[in-house]
Amino acid sequence: MMTRSDYVFGDAPLTLENVSEISLGRLHVAINRSADFRKRIQASADHVDQTLARDGVIYGVTTGYGDSCTTDVADELVKALPLHLTRFHGVGLGRILSAEETRAVMTVRLASLAHGWSGVSIELVDLLTDMLRLDILPMIPAEGSVGASGDLTPLSYIAGALVGERRVRFCGEEMLSAEAFTKAGLTPLTLRPKEALAIMNGTAVMTGLGAIAYVRSARLSALVTRLSAIACLVLKGNPAHFDQRLFSAKPHPGQARVAARMSLDLSAFAARHEPSRLQDRYSIRCSPHVIGVLEDMLPAFRTILETEVNSANDNPLIDPESGDILHGGHFYGGHVAFVMDGIKTLVANLADLMDRQMALIVDTKFSNGLPANLSGAQGVRASINHGLKALQIAMSAWTAEALKLTMPASVFSRSTECHNQDKVSMGTIAARDALRVLELTEQVAAAHCIACLQALRLRQRSGEIVGGDLTADLAKFADDLGALIPFVDEDAPLDEVLRALCADMAAQNWSVIWEGDL
Repeated sequence: MMTRSDYVFGDAPLTLENVSEISLGRLHVAINRSADFRKRIQASADHVDQTLARDGVIYGVTTGYGDSCTTDVADELVKALPLHLTRFHGVGLGRILSAEETRAVMTVRLASLAHGWSGVSIELVDLLTDMLRLDILPMIPAEGSVGASGDLTPLSYIAGALVGERRVRFCGEEMLSAEAFTKAGLTPLTLRPKEALAIMNGTAVMTGLGAIAYVRSARLSALVTRLSAIACLVLKGNPAHFDQRLFSAKPHPGQARVAARMSLDLSAFAARHEPSRLQDRYSIRCSPHVIGVLEDMLPAFRTILETEVNSANDNPLIDPESGDILHGGHFYGGHVAFVMDGIKTLVANLADLMDRQMALIVDTKFSNGLPANLSGAQGVRASINHGLKALQIAMSAWTAEALKLTMPASVFSRSTECHNQDKVSMGTIAARDALRVLELTEQVAAAHCIACLQALRLRQRSGEIVGGDLTADLAKFADDLGALIPFVDEDAPLDEVLRALCADMAAQNWSVIWEGDL
């Protein structure tokens, strides 16, 4: 029975938030059960059969694949061809996609097949939906795709799982998909002509990973905005830098939104204190200008990714009305590659911003009276305690690695497959890079949370900041962080605190600041 928490494939377009919520296991899935929807899907597969009955030529059905499209396949071998496609693409290496990433990939592939342009049977759509619904997750290696003809190698692990041949995760164990199907009461599929190609020839891996990257980057932008406001506050900075009159003179809307958020967070402090400097250093004063670039690009990135998510992007496509076979190149992931290269650059800039703010907060030359390295130790014990000295070093290491990964993947096209795939998108590499940059930047944000809260606590202990200096939202944020982060008076390892903070960020467990703006 469907519930209000279901996403029903075939009912409405997928949003990036839908993909994210499904990937996190917070939104259940179902398939449209209406006769019209099922008839439309099946009609696409029937068109393939009818074309074959007329001795028609269909790429990848009556021909070999890629440069082998000039090789005719004998009629008696047409049914065997799809299984061979799944098998010879079983060359993926690298880490196995996480459960979250795998759900996102399956979700995006299902959305594409549900358009009825791909020539697959309703049985295939049902089985793939059941796999996602029951959390039977193919073990997909992350490496091996050049992003055109789509994500062939990683998606072959879904196609192979559908026929019972590849390994999956199910009920906390790894097993062959055939075994998982038996446990779940399902039956492996016998792939029809065109079905392996329909599953594998598309942009589902890069786009699924891209949806996760988008949602995480939007939430990270809000978090860094709030941390930048706290950094300004603990440095006794100048909140007038975020005056909306300034931003009406240079009216990038995302930049102005960041400034308005910071101004609001600092409003109570600004009403009670004079700034220590006329002009703060750039990492404070220009926070809206750094974060605002990402904020301003997010709407465009959303449009591109949601268009890709809700597209039929395999090859060839079958016109569901006429049955015409349309050979094209929708598997090319150039749009996704551009967005992922953009996100990783803009997110890495957030890491760099926080790293610079941290350097000011821990250094007595710039911190306006905060103790060295933000150590909370006092008296004779202050000499043996080093506070956040190592955390600042680690933060710079993570930032450097994030910045190193911003080289655009999309410019590294390689001619492959006998110069048939002679211009490729590299979109999947760009998406993996973006997720790694996000992971590193979330580590930087976790460290910055510790530093900003420690500095705030130190100001409160000295009486320089009192309750009335914090808005209700800022006070609640500090209280929420305080439940997760200990006050650092005596030196102690912080790695477990950092891991917990990072896990919460990646799982989007933190309440988002300014939810209505995202």
